[in-house]
Amino acid sequence: MFRSPATRSRPLRALLSAAAPFVFASSPALLTAQAATPATAPTPVPSSEDPRIHEMVSSASVARIESDIRTLVAFGTRHTLSDTMSTTRGIGAARRWIYAEFQKIAKDCNGCLEVRYVAEIWKGDPNGRIKQDVNVVNVVAILRGRTEPNRYVVHTGDIDSRVSDVMNATSESPGANDNASGIAAILEAARLLSKHRPNASVAFVALSAEEQGLFGGEIVAKVAKAEGWRIDAVINNDMVGNTRGIDGVHENTKARVFAPGLPANTPAAELRRILTNGGELDTPSRQLARYIDTVADRYFPNLDVEIIYRLDRYGRGGHHTPFFNMGAAAVRLMEAHEDYTRQHQDLRTDKGIKYGDVLEGVDFDYAAKMTALDAATLLSLAWAPAAPDSATITGAVQPSARLRWKPSPSPDVIGYRVYWRKPSEVNWTRSRFVGNVTDFTVQNVIIDNYFFGVAAVGRNGQESLVAFPR
Repeated sequence: MFRSPATRSRPLRALLSAAAPFVFASSPALLTAQAATPATAPTPVPSSEDPRIHEMVSSASVARIESDIRTLVAFGTRHTLSDTMSTTRGIGAARRWIYAEFQKIAKDCNGCLEVRYVAEIWKGDPNGRIKQDVNVVNVVAILRGRTEPNRYVVHTGDIDSRVSDVMNATSESPGANDNASGIAAILEAARLLSKHRPNASVAFVALSAEEQGLFGGEIVAKVAKAEGWRIDAVINNDMVGNTRGIDGVHENTKARVFAPGLPANTPAAELRRILTNGGELDTPSRQLARYIDTVADRYFPNLDVEIIYRLDRYGRGGHHTPFFNMGAAAVRLMEAHEDYTRQHQDLRTDKGIKYGDVLEGVDFDYAAKMTALDAATLLSLAWAPAAPDSATITGAVQPSARLRWKPSPSPDVIGYRVYWRKPSEVNWTRSRFVGNVTDFTVQNVIIDNYFFGVAAVGRNGQESLVAFPR
């Protein structure tokens, strides 16, 4: 387990010391706006940096995360087709333990979590990775929103593990990093957020059958749609504990966010519009990735987020995909470097190389830092209002760009922030709080040379995801 010499013995609170406030560069452009409400005194711009979030991320427990990972590894295997009756081995024992942990958190917060199983009999396919019908069981815990209970931020991770043969349901398959680390992150994030009352609901979801075909995510996404969840964001944790790369790089200060672009079912007319006007770099999932990066810059002085414009690693997959396919902003947040000798491997030593996803491959301090980033992002989003709707932009052959949008449906919105950046820039680099308006012109900024967006700002300073105008 690698820890940089400067941080090897420091507690998590020291590792997560407060960063300087994150400030976007302003532009000298002239700005004009049309008010959505009668003119009043200028609204003070609230700070988006919240001391409560600083305190929360410093409270992420390395010891609890290590304990949870060790407990999950001790079930021997968590393969989707493994034993479901044993109390000590297999995926059945693992999911019951996860359910019980959520119940403990609920008890400690006076019932703030609603815990349930979401399951479906998955039909067997002789040519697939599930040959016979099997009950795919997921565990869902919901921290119900105070003012918008049907608006959701979703945090997912995978219960199941595997070895070299994806159909081997009996061999030892500890899955310490893939993905006990992700489940431990969900549990710890639930503990941290249970001490707060967000405006929107937060769903903590432990999913099964990821290795067999992302079936658990399909089941929960289908249930969420049937129940009418309005999903703002999905953050999937899949491998958040490894700091040694197959290339020999040791790195504990970086993370990756895989952010997909356009869904495969995007209508032809929409594709033609995007070809002309742009937007393939500004899908909801990519706005979510930028949001995570902003949170990292704001609260984590020693954690840099790299945004990767791809659904997942090359030729690989993750459980954010079913939610992305249903239209949600969904990303995979994971470690910066992977060691393939520790993934999907039988436990063995071959030519002096140890193979297998074992505890020795997990950096628990790093996993705690990644968990804290999860928690900070989830709470920021759940405290923030929903994004404004139906944003549009005009300004062809004009010296200025005009944005219009429908108000956010959330209560306690005090105004909006308009963003713009050059097309070559990954993140938003310029912004202006424009007050409670729905019509805003950025003077002397030519529409052809910039991308634009708008976010809703709550009274607490938290911002929604950026809405990209059509």
